[in-house]
Amino acid sequence: MQAVATNLAGRRGNSVLFEDVSFTLGRGQALVVTGPNGAGKSTLLRILAGLLAADRGRFSLTGDDGADMPVSEFGHYLGHRNAMKRELGVSENLEFWKQFQKPESGTGLSIDAAIDAVGLAGVAHLPFGYLSAGQQRRIALARLLVGARPLWLLDEPTAALDKRSDQLFADLVRDHLSGGGMAIAATHQPLGLENVRSLELSGVHRAASASSGSWS
Repeated sequence: MQAVATNLAGRRGNSVLFEDVSFTLGRGQALVVTGPNGAGKSTLLRILAGLLAADRGRFSLTGDDGADMPVSEFGHYLGHRNAMKRELGVSENLEFWKQFQKPESGTGLSIDAAIDAVGLAGVAHLPFGYLSAGQQRRIALARLLVGARPLWLLDEPTAALDKRSDQLFADLVRDHLSGGGMAIAATHQPLGLENVRSLELSGVHRAASASSGSWS
């Protein structure tokens, strides 16, 4: 399985935010995208998720047999917002996502197991809006677990998380990678992950090449 970006360029309105973004990820690999505010990190993630059209270039996800794997079916996108209904219970929100995502590559965790995996056992019955900002973000991470998909696209995934929850997030990503998954995360903060590739968007229209290294 591979995720391949070739000469991607993205814009906001009439302004080109980045260009010449190219990288290749395989099973068990992760890419961390960094850069100043306005450099295009969120735009890049949305292009990879298929939510925005690229100005130029191409992004593809292919299986081990070379067949195309649509990101809409084989990828999870977690943006700045948690994509949960405040009035619905935690379990109701996660049940919606479990049914909506209909994962092709596995069944994912049960609702209770996903909630437990993010350290929030006992909140399933509560309305999502009753939770603290950090708890809401952790339930949003649980959405990644109820539907097993190989590619995680994460935009500022640790926003609102405390130090303990940061470690929980890092453990979730490590487990995902060790199972053959892939992750691409845009962030301002260290994510506690080792031996991941990095890509810096410079904020002056041209992106540095993705490189190997660590992000701790």
